[in-house]
Amino acid sequence: MTDAPTVVLGVGSPLMGDDGVGVEVVELLRRRWEGDPSVAFLDGGTWGMQILPFIESARRLLVLDAIRDGRSPGTVVRLSREEIPRYLFAKVSPHQIDLREVFALAELRGTFPEEAVALGIEPAVVELRDGLSSEVRASLPALVEDAEGQLAAWGHAPRVREVAHHA
Repeated sequence: MTDAPTVVLGVGSPLMGDDGVGVEVVELLRRRWEGDPSVAFLDGGTWGMQILPFIESARRLLVLDAIRDGRSPGTVVRLSREEIPRYLFAKVSPHQIDLREVFALAELRGTFPEEAVALGIEPAVVELRDGLSSEVRASLPALVEDAEGQLAAWGHAPRVREVAHHA
């Protein structure tokens, strides 16, 4: 759990191509930002239900992920709190937990942050492979800029270090 009122949560699997974009961007942001302890940067990867306490302790939540929205691959996508998917599924196994269910549980418990935004990039390739597609990689700077803009809108003003993006 974190005491920071704003949680930036990068999710997805870097082993599944573009699905790893949220994890990559949260790491870029963590390395760029300094001097603002009111923001916690978390690599949620594929934590499942273990991420619930971090979500419930936040006043503001910024989720970074690959977001399928039917747009062209590489398009930066923004979802408001109301648009962020939150629902429960019938399961074949109790080990099949995904982020939408974690959000649904927080919503049912009345602990889903009132201020929440999801930012991501429309993926081109979500399959077993190492690294992001060229379309998604080209959009990383725009996603980082949008995430920093959202944090600034929430009143965060850190010192930003320049960090090169992975090639």
